[in-house]
Amino acid sequence: MDVTTKYIPEIEQVKEAAKTLAGVAIHTPLAQSLTYSRMFDANILLKREDLQIVRSYKIRGAYNKIRSLSEEEKARGIVCASAGNHAQGVAMSCNKLGIKGTIYMPAPTPRQKISQVKMFGEDQIDIVLVGDTFDDSNKAAVTECERLGKTFVHPFDDEKVIEGQATVGLEILEQAAVPVDYLFVPVGGGGLASGVSAVFRVLSPETKIIGVEPEGAPSMSMSIQNNANTELGEIEKFVDGAAVQRVGDKTFEICKQFLHDMITVPEGKVCQTILDLYNKDAIVVEPAGALTISALDRYKDEIKGKNVVCVVSGSNNDITRTAEIKERALLYANLKHYFIVRFPQRAGALKEFVAEILGPNDDITHFQYTKKHSRENAPAVVGIELKSEKDLLPLIERMKARHFYGDYLNNKPDLFQFLV
Repeated sequence: MDVTTKYIPEIEQVKEAAKTLAGVAIHTPLAQSLTYSRMFDANILLKREDLQIVRSYKIRGAYNKIRSLSEEEKARGIVCASAGNHAQGVAMSCNKLGIKGTIYMPAPTPRQKISQVKMFGEDQIDIVLVGDTFDDSNKAAVTECERLGKTFVHPFDDEKVIEGQATVGLEILEQAAVPVDYLFVPVGGGGLASGVSAVFRVLSPETKIIGVEPEGAPSMSMSIQNNANTELGEIEKFVDGAAVQRVGDKTFEICKQFLHDMITVPEGKVCQTILDLYNKDAIVVEPAGALTISALDRYKDEIKGKNVVCVVSGSNNDITRTAEIKERALLYANLKHYFIVRFPQRAGALKEFVAEILGPNDDITHFQYTKKHSRENAPAVVGIELKSEKDLLPLIERMKARHFYGDYLNNKPDLFQFLV
């Protein structure tokens, strides 16, 4: 085995990182959530990394890495690839340290994220938009490093980055007035999970640490299951802050040893958590920031009466995603359904559908109709929102009885992807 994969951050290294970060990364609150404490009959504490100045914990690892570079490395400049939080952490670090940085981002990156990176980096950073995906940008960034001899700042698989992220664990233990029974930590590339779990292994070995990934990007889960770092062919990128095809070699070796469990949660459930946090607690989180809270009900029996910490990793959420978040939440709750409805080509057919097929609480939220005169029935794609999932089967029965039913689309991913 490559000896580099046997690296484990030491407590003294993490404490040094904490000193390095003094005045740069704030000590974020560890606050009790009354909503979730009551819901799960437990003491649920939220580690609010969403309140960092760059709105995520990523500043910790990025700054600790860049600050550790030699004067020669700083003079040559640094490069990173990121579509979000890591880019902002690197940009702010470059600005504070007076180091020139080049940040590669995928061409489709939303303007809001690009603007944030520019704001934190000011004239110290250049942004290069290249490729359609993070992998495309990452390859271009690595190529520039090799060509110009610059330093590549990896988002997770780097010792100094891991030690910086590990300071989250130090803070939790300093802030917690009670022993921590369970710690839920989000997992993307594994930098945060490996750092925090290494700290708890020494300072709070009784704590059970649960890693949480999105269901559509289970790279750490699959790697631990296979006992080998496994690259996924395709992933669901919705939880963009925690969706990677391959975790780090260093982070994998640490996580497979120190995580007590590694679980996944559906993206739709994450969306419901985002909405609940906003509506009930006025907390704005990005999808990755909602992962740990979304996992609590999987452990509801074990955590009852216990002290539980959830790391809320970030809040860089684009408001333009709100409609999609609501849509995914409704689909997960089985309250939003898409059909091909075949309307008879006669006057009053639509009125009949609305008045006699829909239930009193059903609502049409999508309607796309194409009239073809050569056929008796013209198909329409119809999205219907229900108040209760129990209303679905009676709705389908009424459509079939009146010969309106064409097909059900929720379980047909090839068609469904065009609607959501």
